[in-house]
Amino acid sequence: MANVFKNKLTANVGTSPSTVYTTPAATTSTVIGVSVANVNTNNISVSVRVTDNSTSTTAHIVKDVLITPGGSFVAVGGEQKIVLEANDTISVLSSIATSADVIVSVLEIS
Repeated sequence: MANVFKNKLTANVGTSPSTVYTTPAATTSTVIGVSVANVNTNNISVSVRVTDNSTSTTAHIVKDVLITPGGSFVAVGGEQKIVLEANDTISVLSSIATSADVIVSVLEIS
């Protein structure tokens, strides 16, 4: 089994759900961090969601959290971890177009 730490960066997330990370096939991922930064000059509301590929179920990690201009929000970090199976995804959307940058840190086990 190979264990690999990875970061996935996505810039300019907007009002349509943007898939920021997908677990590769034949892999399990432990999400160790999800940070969202407001790169807009206005307040934004951000939602972070996980979709379980095997059941097509989507659930929110956080829904409509307010981030002030220049601020950031840590949706996953510290003691909290999330396990994703093959082809599960994390998506983010914002209340304003091209207003959020996202960093997802994972440990992939294949």
